[in-house]
Amino acid sequence: MPSTQFNSRPEIRRSDSGLVNVSTWDVGSPERQRQTVEAVRSAWAGRDWPHPGLLSYTVHTGEDGRTLLHYSQWTGEEAYQDFVRGGRDARNAEIDAAVPGIERLGPRTFELYRSGVTEGDTREPGCVVIVDVEFDGPDPARQRAWVDAVFEALGTDPAPAPGGIAAYFHLGTGGDRVLNYAEWETAQAHVDALASAGEGVGSPTPQWQRVRNYPGTSGGGVHRYTPVLSLGAGL
Repeated sequence: MPSTQFNSRPEIRRSDSGLVNVSTWDVGSPERQRQTVEAVRSAWAGRDWPHPGLLSYTVHTGEDGRTLLHYSQWTGEEAYQDFVRGGRDARNAEIDAAVPGIERLGPRTFELYRSGVTEGDTREPGCVVIVDVEFDGPDPARQRAWVDAVFEALGTDPAPAPGGIAAYFHLGTGGDRVLNYAEWETAQAHVDALASAGEGVGSPTPQWQRVRNYPGTSGGGVHRYTPVLSLGAGL
């Protein structure tokens, strides 16, 4: 089986990715964040890649000083379930031994639907903003329609935020959630964009108002992270 390869960031639009898992670990403090990242790095280094259906695994540290966001790409649901049936992975056991008391939240499963990327943009993201949108019940058509409304708002915005690099919209497989994995130059660029717009990123246009007041949305949140570790299968 291939060894583990350490990368700078995942290739989110890779064509062989059929399923994405997103989960959060609450580790309690900035120091434990650092310890957990190093424990993850150590646990994966030198081991064979655990499953051919796992394409990438990326860890991000939360701006809140206590959480870690985990984003993993899989060839599909069958590959993920096959991995789960294999039992508790030795990597997690090693991580828990190094940093006891991690609270694991999730995972939730998604499929990539649409991407907003400027081809040829070589800027490296210093911040990942996770926008999580919940709906009041499962409706796959509504998920897609909301994302399409966002793209209409983006395409008609007279003054788009300058620090945004890319946006990757994922549909929850349960039909009641959308997740935007948005890459920004810096966290401050996102803070500035929120401050200038007043009601979220985006100008005060009718298209953005439609997005913000879309029928059936029931909750969600916006959280900033720093990508720190991305793993893939080596040779």
